[in-house]
Amino acid sequence: MGWFDGWFGSSTTTSDPLKSLDPKLREFLERESPVKIQQQIQEAEQAAAAAATKAAAAAEAAISAATTSQTSQQNSADAPTDSRPKVPKESLFQDGRYAHLWKTYRPYAEIEAESKTDHEKLMDVLDGYKERKHNIGRAALENCALQQEEWVNCMKSGSWEDRMQMCRHQVQRFEKCYTMQTRFLKALGYQSVYNRPAQVEEDIQMHADKLYQRMVEQEKAIEAAKQEGLPVPKFDLSIPGAAEMAPAIQPRPDLEKSWKEKLEQLPEEERAVEEAALRADLQAKAEVAKNVQKLWDEQEKEKQQRKAEGKATVMDRITGAFGSK
Repeated sequence: MGWFDGWFGSSTTTSDPLKSLDPKLREFLERESPVKIQQQIQEAEQAAAAAATKAAAAAEAAISAATTSQTSQQNSADAPTDSRPKVPKESLFQDGRYAHLWKTYRPYAEIEAESKTDHEKLMDVLDGYKERKHNIGRAALENCALQQEEWVNCMKSGSWEDRMQMCRHQVQRFEKCYTMQTRFLKALGYQSVYNRPAQVEEDIQMHADKLYQRMVEQEKAIEAAKQEGLPVPKFDLSIPGAAEMAPAIQPRPDLEKSWKEKLEQLPEEERAVEEAALRADLQAKAEVAKNVQKLWDEQEKEKQQRKAEGKATVMDRITGAFGSK
């Protein structure tokens, strides 16, 4: 064998230093030579790079497929929005769930309106007009809270002279504030539109207070000019925004004449505001009359329908008899 020759000094010479090695050892060294190890490393790196490329391509394909699926799902979710069953706003599930339970739903206000008598409908219209006047007074009181507080403090702990006069000056300031605030609120259309957002009404109330404060400053400037002997400054006394809300209803000649007589008794700086308030009141009354006439027309239509169907009531006959006379 090979290693015996090496031990006993074999004279065989060769240029291959590995020739004298054991064939198995030589085979092992050839298999594990650095060149082949580097080749194996390169092959492993190439295989890893190919695997990474395949993995990246697979991941990109998966992402693309997921994006396409998500887009299609979104489109499919957006597309049938109109085809979803509609539910009323009272439902907590606006996506159409339990729509079959809401098919026969009717708002309580609608049912209550149908069950009301003609007298109740008429009273609702009149109560709405009264409530508007009440709300205007309440808003004017809120805007005049400082003047009212001044009056109350004067009555509690005011000077002896003011209390002897029943706080006359404070009462006058409060009454003037309340009157002018009421006029501004009417002229600006406060509570003139049914079911208007509360924020809009609050903005109108704040704007009315701003106009009143501006009017007070103008009066102070006019008074100061008179005391100093200077020319009286001229101010724009019109109400911003009142022209756009000018009512289409024109007053009767006799009513317009009474308006002029009333306006002539007021100071010049208050006439424009009072006239705008009068016109706003006329518009509100015209709306009430329009609603009342609408109720009467509906009642007459229902009465004629019952008469045509042969279901006329005793009240229909009585009203018809008095109407024929």
